[in-house]
Amino acid sequence: MKIALIGYGKMGKAIEELALKAGDEIVLKVDVNSDANWYKGLVDADVAIEFSSPDSAFNNLKVCIDNNVPVVCGTTGWYNSKQSIEDYCLKKNGCILIASNFSIGVNIFFSLNEYLAKIMAQYPEYQVTMEEIHHTAKLDQPSGTALTLANTIIDFRNDIDSWTQDINMVDSQLYIESVRQDPAPGTHKVFYDSFIDSIEITHTAHSRIGFAAGALMAAKWICEKKGIFTMKNIIS
Repeated sequence: MKIALIGYGKMGKAIEELALKAGDEIVLKVDVNSDANWYKGLVDADVAIEFSSPDSAFNNLKVCIDNNVPVVCGTTGWYNSKQSIEDYCLKKNGCILIASNFSIGVNIFFSLNEYLAKIMAQYPEYQVTMEEIHHTAKLDQPSGTALTLANTIIDFRNDIDSWTQDINMVDSQLYIESVRQDPAPGTHKVFYDSFIDSIEITHTAHSRIGFAAGALMAAKWICEKKGIFTMKNIIS
């Protein structure tokens, strides 16, 4: 598999290491110092993996679609434009897979969170809150993973209609605490508390290897496909 890495930070380097060990080839590496014509290197790529910044993700995906290269996107913090890029992808008959987290363990955690949210929706006496912990270089807050978890919970709760990071939230809000400390690849916790007892589910990443491996798996999966996909398509 010939891969274009769009974003060559910590995640890009972790993906490169795993890809080379698997016998894949990195044909393009794009970072903040790349010139405006970097897209010309996409001609040699079977697939692109995009881990850049919230400010550049939309345009990077658009460029890949325009060059008929399937693209896996792990950048978060730009999802207010997600519908626009999905519409553009369909219009151009492109292929994108967007996920807030590529770790297999996290995607299992997403399923666990959904299952628990369905059950706990019957017991509104339990107040639900969340905590996410990441390294200090993490740009978006809350994390994309935290928002995926939160939105799933909100979908099942009639008494909660939004999330907040204000500790003085109102009853109809789900509080998310964001902690930034080093080193911390990523921890996500969901708490259900009542005056009787507490329930807690947690996922803790020990390194970026799980995210990188999942992104590579997604890249292999979307090669030669058309359409819009998520990690749910792969897990299922």
